[in-house]
Amino acid sequence: MMRALLSRRALSAALCGFLAIAASLHASDRKFSTPNALSTEIRTLVQLLGQAHYNRDKVKNSDYEQVIPDFMGELDGQHLFFLNSDKATFAKRYGNNVYENAAFVGNIDAAYDIFYTYEARTEARITWIFDELKKDFDLNTNATYRADRTKSDWPANPAAADDLWRARLKFELIAEILNKKTPDDAKQTVRKRYERMLKNLAEIEDHDLAEIFLSSIARLYDPHSSYLSAESFEDFAIQMKLQLVGIGALLGVEDDNCFVKEIVPGGPADLGRQLKPQDRIISVAQMSGEPVDVIGMKIRKIVDMIRGVKDTKVRLVVQPADATDPSARREIVITRDVVKLNSARAHAAVFQVPGADGVAAPLGVITLPTFYGPAEDGDTDTEKTSATQDVSRLITQLTQAGVTGLVLDLRHNGGGYLTEAIDLTGLFINHGPVVQVKDYSGDIKVDSDNSEKIAYDGPLAVLVDRFSASASEIVTGALQNYGRAVVIGDSSTHGKGTVQTVVEMKNMLPRPLSIAKVKTGAAKITIQKFYLPGGASTQLKGVVPDIVLPSIDEYLPIGESSLPHALVWDQIPSSSFEGAPLEAKILTSLRQTSLERQTKLEEFAYLKKNIDWFKGRQEQKQISLNLDERKRQKTADDAFRKTSKAERELLAKNDFTFKEFRLGPPLPPKIKAPKKTDAAAGEDEDGDLDTIEENDAYAKVDIHLRETLRVLIDAIALGQNHDFWASNRPPLTAVSKG
Repeated sequence: MMRALLSRRALSAALCGFLAIAASLHASDRKFSTPNALSTEIRTLVQLLGQAHYNRDKVKNSDYEQVIPDFMGELDGQHLFFLNSDKATFAKRYGNNVYENAAFVGNIDAAYDIFYTYEARTEARITWIFDELKKDFDLNTNATYRADRTKSDWPANPAAADDLWRARLKFELIAEILNKKTPDDAKQTVRKRYERMLKNLAEIEDHDLAEIFLSSIARLYDPHSSYLSAESFEDFAIQMKLQLVGIGALLGVEDDNCFVKEIVPGGPADLGRQLKPQDRIISVAQMSGEPVDVIGMKIRKIVDMIRGVKDTKVRLVVQPADATDPSARREIVITRDVVKLNSARAHAAVFQVPGADGVAAPLGVITLPTFYGPAEDGDTDTEKTSATQDVSRLITQLTQAGVTGLVLDLRHNGGGYLTEAIDLTGLFINHGPVVQVKDYSGDIKVDSDNSEKIAYDGPLAVLVDRFSASASEIVTGALQNYGRAVVIGDSSTHGKGTVQTVVEMKNMLPRPLSIAKVKTGAAKITIQKFYLPGGASTQLKGVVPDIVLPSIDEYLPIGESSLPHALVWDQIPSSSFEGAPLEAKILTSLRQTSLERQTKLEEFAYLKKNIDWFKGRQEQKQISLNLDERKRQKTADDAFRKTSKAERELLAKNDFTFKEFRLGPPLPPKIKAPKKTDAAAGEDEDGDLDTIEENDAYAKVDIHLRETLRVLIDAIALGQNHDFWASNRPPLTAVSKG
């Protein structure tokens, strides 16, 4: 049998020069200590968490022991560099004293000592990697590698670490070869990656370690609490003012990898429709420059590389969130710009939806990307408006167009202003409680819509997904509590039912220090929790739709429940309001009819086939290190995607026709993805089922929206039967007093 071998390549000259530089950056050449000013901040932070955090009573002093392995995991997310013996040593040396050192002494020297070991282990390992890259690699074995090691143990001993790294290097080399690199070029790419890691390691400063360690403390209380160093707080303040030009994406680093956490509505990334939440950024390049690998790079440096001058282009190489093959790559070109409110505004359309009798009914869809407020982007030329005002205007336009039902599409809406969520809910109900807010002392405040005027009193559906969060969940849950709308979508919404506040540390310090011209950090802590009018929290469980549709989202790490130390779901007493959830007989009828369609319509067979394929690939935790086997799998995946794309194009012919309604000036054209060659087509497209192409306002074959419109048709039909009426009106309607 032929053996696939990578040929040798002389790297000695380049390595010798680089290792000489790396040697000068050894851990022993720098020592960190906790400055007096930071010590004061540390004590203040622990005091603040213990007194003001919503979850303060659930975290015990002994829980602070967990900070040690958590901090190690923040440094070494894939559990590759430390050894298990390091974990045991640090736990014994520092575990029992984390709380006392932080709360009373204000000392985090443990963080620095752990980092010294990490630095030494990493430098030694990268030197070993450079030596290994001079050797031949057998890529025709039956071995496998676990691509996600975040929950794996650290290696038991140096020998086990060597074996792990030999597999790791094969895994990385195969990924590069599958992306059309020669074996020698693959080695060069991998070598450059670890050269970059050495450089990044040398640039880590004491305030970076303090931020990581103190954030590990804050996240004991809940996943949304953290500590911002003075440098990060400055960046945060600038971002809140939206004064920087960029791509309109919120980034984060997890396990040395840069991920897209959120896409800012109306920003360049949103308009381009190529970058998506949970995509992993592999490298960044200016338009004419060489790509720079960002694995292991500090988030501040990655952001600085992506920011730039307005109208200039940045190239990103990403691993799509829904990629089934860890070698999948996609290059995205984004033109930098500021976020424009007009681009993020609500928009609508009238869809012609066939009923049971074959006659098309006009149904309205209002898409709301975020709960924005007046002039949120600081642009003085922008029309002063808000989400509620815009939705109200669109309702008027849709009503004049003769719609007989309305869908409020809140998919991928991550929230925004709470006041807008309350006011917008008021467009669909007479008046009454919308959300209850409970603080850390147990006090409950009820926020209500006090206007009896209703903008729309007809049949209503709300469409959500796992990305619908915060304010979206409040609106969805309130309308569900009132029985005002049928909720359709993924098995649940995101589940973020908490409120955070940012406290600048100088405002908490003793007066002489607070007035001194010393830069201080800030703490972001959770102080409140949201509850629906009926008393159920939106935390953790989110809002559970009345009708659940199959979705790939169910197999992605999305939602509050995937985060460590997430606050629990609970209930408080119901507020007093006029309304009740939809009756069981109504929901049973709507569900049954929807399920029948899901077993008969070709689009659901197409959706199920894609979900099953994606799920199967996701369940393959161990990745083959046999190059031929990986090539065979890639060929099969490409063939599946090609067939799936052809099926999708046929299904698109059955899309409902629509007429769009927009507010404000026309939008600029969407940024088109570069055309692929025939050879590359389909290589990096992993299951984008609801793709928006070119300048289309709505996705082709948007199965969830299509089914929501059908459910709404069913609800309207039920309204013709008085047995399904609620009180004196058809289901999903309200009595207008406006």
